[in-house]
Amino acid sequence: MPGRPLGAAVEAPFVVQRLLPRLLPRPHPAILTQTGFAGSVLRVSTPPQRPAGRPILRVGVVGTGRVGAVLGAALRSAGHEVVAASAVSRDSRDRAELLLPEVPILPVPEVVERAQLVLLAVPDDALADLVAGLHRTGAWREGQLVAHTSGRHGLAPFAPVAGSVLGMAIHPAMTFTGTSLDLSRLPEACFGVTTPEEMRPVAEALVVEMGGEPVWVPEQARGRYHAALAHGSNHMVTLVAQAMEVLTTAGIEPADRVLRPLLQASLDNALAGGDAALTGPVARGDAGTVTAHLSELADLPEDVRPAYLAQARATARRAVRSGRLRGEAAEQILHVLDEEQP
Repeated sequence: MPGRPLGAAVEAPFVVQRLLPRLLPRPHPAILTQTGFAGSVLRVSTPPQRPAGRPILRVGVVGTGRVGAVLGAALRSAGHEVVAASAVSRDSRDRAELLLPEVPILPVPEVVERAQLVLLAVPDDALADLVAGLHRTGAWREGQLVAHTSGRHGLAPFAPVAGSVLGMAIHPAMTFTGTSLDLSRLPEACFGVTTPEEMRPVAEALVVEMGGEPVWVPEQARGRYHAALAHGSNHMVTLVAQAMEVLTTAGIEPADRVLRPLLQASLDNALAGGDAALTGPVARGDAGTVTAHLSELADLPEDVRPAYLAQARATARRAVRSGRLRGEAAEQILHVLDEEQP
């Protein structure tokens, strides 16, 4: 799903200066502008000063989990003022203290009340109910900028407040630790952006200010976009953890050191060449080796062998489809895999 070229997105903050006064129903002092990204921070006692004559946005962060606290810190590093945040758990409060020092922790309605831009960084399943609940209590203000960070959702959660708030979906395609380390990774990250067309420059401007690269995701593509990212990232964590566990049970240490060069090369090759990067026993049609592997995994925790089998089946079918596995070799390996039980 191609986005605009990065060069076009970099111009967006200057477009926003012209757009915001026209989009908002009342005079609004908040203007976005392009600034350099300040890089990672460990603890910031005072936010950086924006150049004279370039007003800032008052930002409220709803949810200081791993994503919300980091993006709030990134907006602060760009010169905006984070005026309030919400945090429920002890971990969230500690994270806010580290990444958003001196920012008051308040109930959600008070965060919304103080902010010109509200950043909703809450779980996917909670987002729609949160927006609707704040609507029922009259918390939203007409013309308020509201961005959520959900990968799954586009604009649908804003349905109760359509025509009132200015909603944006801005999802960082990045895994987060919830520490200052994440700030240094944002310049390498793409953000999936879904907005009404007139709000697209605003959303892209915010992404650029946080150091990221905006990628346009049409509303109807949002679900598949998120499924792809979750499959590639989340399931890779499980796969790597399982591989380390198998090595450890075989007495091979340090497992991470053994796997790191192999996995990094495999990832780089797969990103560059897709299925053409495939190697190993399934791609070669070595049915005997695959059978031996499944036997070795039989006494390990119950998630490992079924995962190997499922991935081996998927690998074989993709190898056949791409023409890398043919004839008798393909038949043998598929027969072995189809006969095996998880």
